[in-house]
Amino acid sequence: MTEKESLQLISQMIQNTQKRVEKNCGTPFLIWGYTTVFISLAIWFLLRETGNYQWNFLWFALPIIGFPATLWVSRKNESMVKNYIDRVVSYVWIVFGVSAFFVSILAMFYRVPILFMVLLLMGMGTALTGMIIRFKVLMIAGFVGLASSVSCLLVKGENLILVFAAIFVIMMIVPGHLLNRAASKK
Repeated sequence: MTEKESLQLISQMIQNTQKRVEKNCGTPFLIWGYTTVFISLAIWFLLRETGNYQWNFLWFALPIIGFPATLWVSRKNESMVKNYIDRVVSYVWIVFGVSAFFVSILAMFYRVPILFMVLLLMGMGTALTGMIIRFKVLMIAGFVGLASSVSCLLVKGENLILVFAAIFVIMMIVPGHLLNRAASKK
């Protein structure tokens, strides 16, 4: 193989990887985004109607719904070979997902501004994923989520949950749809 052919092969592999990663990347953002918004709105409504703060335990439905749904979708796409970028994106989300779960458990025992912390962590994960796959909308949405997380320290009461849900729409749902649309055009 000549030097020119080697460079063409490497370039083609990078382009194929980016297309495949983009194609498979939008759906998990949609799964987690819609699940988070739906659960947020349900908790907000139930808290407002009953005043019973025990409804906050519904937040733990997020991983119960999100993980199996994400695994199911990823198994459908398992026929493709995983490469380094796939693994890096997976590792990013494993670290941030476990961190968010740990912080959530901590919030049960200590006064931790949990919605702020979750937005901070998910914003970082979203921005990093956008940088890794070179999708600017996702990167910007992650940074918007990071910056907007401060609003969770300013808003009080049940309406904080509505702010949290709205930020998730901007940070996960909108870029998830745009990512899937970009992949389908390619």
